[in-house]
Amino acid sequence: MNVPGGGCEREAPWKRMRKEELENQYSPSRWVVRLGAEEALRTYSHIGNEATKSARATGRSLLDVHYGDGEGEKLDIYFPAAVSEGLPFLIFFHGGFWQSGSKDTSAFMVSPLTAQGVVVVIVAYDIAPKGTLDQMVDQVTQSIVFVQRQYPGNQGIYLCGHSAGAHLAAMMLVANWTKHGVTPNLKGLFLMSGIYDLEPIMHTSENAPLLTTLQDAQRNSPQWHLEMATTQPAGPACRILVIVGQHDSPEFHRQSREFYQTLRRGGWKASLEELHDVDHFEILWNLTQKDYVLTQIILKTIFQES
Repeated sequence: MNVPGGGCEREAPWKRMRKEELENQYSPSRWVVRLGAEEALRTYSHIGNEATKSARATGRSLLDVHYGDGEGEKLDIYFPAAVSEGLPFLIFFHGGFWQSGSKDTSAFMVSPLTAQGVVVVIVAYDIAPKGTLDQMVDQVTQSIVFVQRQYPGNQGIYLCGHSAGAHLAAMMLVANWTKHGVTPNLKGLFLMSGIYDLEPIMHTSENAPLLTTLQDAQRNSPQWHLEMATTQPAGPACRILVIVGQHDSPEFHRQSREFYQTLRRGGWKASLEELHDVDHFEILWNLTQKDYVLTQIILKTIFQES
């Protein structure tokens, strides 16, 4: 019998960790290999800022488009040089442990993807403490519904998220699209260094602004939902790439591996990619490079599936 967060009857490994070790496992900056923790975070921020400035400088964008009524419910849309409605869309959700990060510094992959004919959408959502996990999941759902309604002739919508953003993207696998009156043309998900079982986060300092209870964690854990699922996925042809960096912490590796295994057991078309010699931050900031292996994987997946 499956149990929430465990994947099988044995006790989840994180439950045997001391608080200090659990804190360490869920502190990605402590696992970087080429830079110190503070320098890695500064570099991550700098590259995101510069990539966003460069993407906006082209003038081929719609910025601060409201996808909902809330002040924070906005997104940016970056277009290729040759624009038509019949293009693939990649929608990106930033990370930051649900409490930091911004769409205004997250256009890492825009230039390499728009150069190849992909429309890129960067989504803002209300981070903690203003936003709750339930609200963030709902906002991400709304943003996808908005894109589908605005561009119904799209050649496919691909969700991409990093860290907490990967969690939010993964929650879309269990979204109730019927209540929104539209089913998005989802063709694939790219989940980078994600967290899919939120229960361990409750026992770290990252939970201070989130105030997550066990019920909150289970309700907002894609791992838990998919383990409890008794039916096959509604869109099993949707391609899911679970991606983790070689230098991510062991807990991030475990989360990725167990989520991938759960997807496969559930009938999803999933694969697991460990990217060689990159850490939690490099896995994303390298997407500014057109020849980066993950950039090429994303483009190959989009144009094979479109």
